Amino acid sequence: MITDARLAADIASGAGALLLDIRTAGLGSADGRELGRRGDVAADAFILGKLSAERPDDAILSEESADDRSRLESSRVWIIDPLDGSKEYGLPGHSDWAVHVALWERGRGITAAAVAQPALGAVYVSDDDSHAVHTEQLPARPRIVVSASRPPAFVDAVATEIGAEVTTMGSAGAKAMAVLRGDVDAYIHSGGQWEWDSAAPVGVAEAAGLHCSRIDGTPLDYNESHPYLPDLLICRPELARPLLAAIATHATDTADSGRVAMARAYIDALVSHDATKVRLADNAWRVENGQHTGESGAFIRDELENGLQYQAIQAVRELSFHEWGDNVVARFVLDLGATPTEVTSVRITEHFDIPAGAIQSVMAIIEPSAIERENR
Repeated sequence: MITDARLAADIASGAGALLLDIRTAGLGSADGRELGRRGDVAADAFILGKLSAERPDDAILSEESADDRSRLESSRVWIIDPLDGSKEYGLPGHSDWAVHVALWERGRGITAAAVAQPALGAVYVSDDDSHAVHTEQLPARPRIVVSASRPPAFVDAVATEIGAEVTTMGSAGAKAMAVLRGDVDAYIHSGGQWEWDSAAPVGVAEAAGLHCSRIDGTPLDYNESHPYLPDLLICRPELARPLLAAIATHATDTADSGRVAMARAYIDALVSHDATKVRLADNAWRVENGQHTGESGAFIRDELENGLQYQAIQAVRELSFHEWGDNVVARFVLDLGATPTEVTSVRITEHFDIPAGAIQSVMAIIEPSAIERENR
């Protein structure tokens, strides 16, 4: 029987080939966001089909599928991201997107992993020692890669302290594999991630001898009840100590919990009208001032992106969160207006029920009596 690592490599490679075909056909004929969603859905179906055929008794945790909580009782769980970097996938000329396939085993952690970068024609696998890393003298000017859209607030201070230079790139897998290849020396992230963002990259990187941890140096744990991992450090082993010390000095913000991160993504989408990162259960519902305004996750997501009632939203401010159990309450002021100079402000309270890895319900209270008119 094929080994788990070789299966991960074959599946990642096959999904990558499928994504290349979809991308070639779609670039120029579909907007980038829609193209990314097509790729996500197709690659997810491909990977789930292969795993069902080859490892039918194993559980699966996928970014694009509903979270089956039975995985918490399984001894083997495949953690997959069918398309990491969907934004970059939808942009011409970008190669910084990837396919992640990893196997978690109880008591052992990530035991097999593959990261495919189809646009580079590359597949990196945990059983391949050709990229083995050995401790060397600290580089004179280390290179740190961070997210192009969500760089850590502290990264410039960290870079100054250790004499490093900072560059940006899309896709967690692409950044991690850049460290593996030696294109950069470290990858730092603190803007929030999910298990599928890092499981396969960490599996490949650790097998090669790279340092992998949370930014406070604690281990990266997978197949958790709530699959949220807010931060990550992957680096050459000789850089781990100075980087962790510098991060400890300059990273003063407290990371969101998984539930608060999901509520924050929903509220961000009110302004950005991009619900790509919003995790909603298939049967999610929304109530606004006692009126039902959404009866499925797909409907609510479409409303966030295309609903006319959201188009006038200019900004969210004075945002605060309170979390207990499965519940998150967000309170904020919402600025509405046809132009940035004429704004009507309302005060919002939104209650999120988040029992697992997706928002189940949203109950919103809008307070008309708190409306303020401002001319700016």
